[in-house]
Amino acid sequence: MTRYQAGEYDGVLQLLQSLPAGQEPGRELVRYAILSDLKLGKPEAAWKLYPALVAPNRPDEVGVLRELARSFIITRVRDSQEHIRIAAYTALAEMGESDTLPILEDGLLDSSALVRARAGEAIGRSGLAGQSSALKRALRDEAPGVRIAVINALGDAKVSAITDQLTEIARVDEGPESIFALAGLYKLGRTDVLTDITNAATLPDPEVRMAAVGILGRLRRPSSISALSQAVYDPHPAVRAFAAGALGEFGSADGIAPLTHSVGDENPRVRAVAASSLGRLGAAETRSVIQPLLRDPDEHVRISAVEALLRLGDASVILNAADLARHPDPSIRGGTAQALAAATTPNAMTILESLIRDQQPLPRLMAARALGKSRLPGLVVPLKTGLQDTDAAVRIASAGSLYQVLSRKDKQGSAR
Repeated sequence: MTRYQAGEYDGVLQLLQSLPAGQEPGRELVRYAILSDLKLGKPEAAWKLYPALVAPNRPDEVGVLRELARSFIITRVRDSQEHIRIAAYTALAEMGESDTLPILEDGLLDSSALVRARAGEAIGRSGLAGQSSALKRALRDEAPGVRIAVINALGDAKVSAITDQLTEIARVDEGPESIFALAGLYKLGRTDVLTDITNAATLPDPEVRMAAVGILGRLRRPSSISALSQAVYDPHPAVRAFAAGALGEFGSADGIAPLTHSVGDENPRVRAVAASSLGRLGAAETRSVIQPLLRDPDEHVRISAVEALLRLGDASVILNAADLARHPDPSIRGGTAQALAAATTPNAMTILESLIRDQQPLPRLMAARALGKSRLPGLVVPLKTGLQDTDAAVRIASAGSLYQVLSRKDKQGSAR
């Protein structure tokens, strides 16, 4: 299409609109009209045209659909509402695409600290942290949460230029940031600081202890398992929950015993995290430990038990998931959607499809995100439904998941 190639996107759209009433446009014109709307930053308008491209009963145009999904996200990074910008940068972080670096660096200047933190995380996932001078400057951000996200991204990328700054933060700061700085130094080759991180797991400040046990779980050093196992007995429930989560992330069978203790914790949050971690360890013998939690008085614990058993291949808990998906509390329905991301049995899709059409936005949002993580067949259709949602955050989450699903399909196709 000559007009499209010349950058005359409005002209392409005018050509489509000038067709006589009743005359069906050719598919090539529709395709270029969709692409023109995307160039003009109008994904909703492009989406309205998309059915004319794939009807009647044609297969999806994967390249066009993926660009549509991408545009639903990119066009919202400067939305006036903070939670929409957070949703957009969260989706970008999950995509991890390198060609979005200028947009992600722009997010480091956002007025919201949460958006800036998501942008820093996204740059790390894009694999371009070492090339981003803006990310290095963000080490001086006024918000501790942003600085921590940046430290993680630069440390994972092994950017040695920040060694002096990390050393100074570790020396001066007395809070969790110092522990993340030590973790960054460890990733840069300072293995001696592992002792300092381990010792921090017993310091008086519970936030410092949480940071230390979380980092020990991610670093996965064999010598750290004893400190993590001991942390499940911490007097502070938040630290015990972090320890249970860290044991799941550590991924060692040595974590089964302390996690078996944690599923009996008096605090429901600790029980829930411990159940999820046992599922992540993938040890079939832990089913008997997790199954009693399906009758736990706390719904969130029951959700975690469902997720864990799904990870262990127990398809029978789909019945429990279906029951929780009908709970009157939308947060329970949303949590159930999140748990179903671990399902491999096809009847889980029926529940997810109902949740993405839920009356409340939270379950729809969580269902959209779960579909992006799922490996079930038939993901594209419900995610296309999500692109039509009345809530912008749900549309963004659906677009992010759709982009991931289509990208996986591409990779699988090219691998054959």
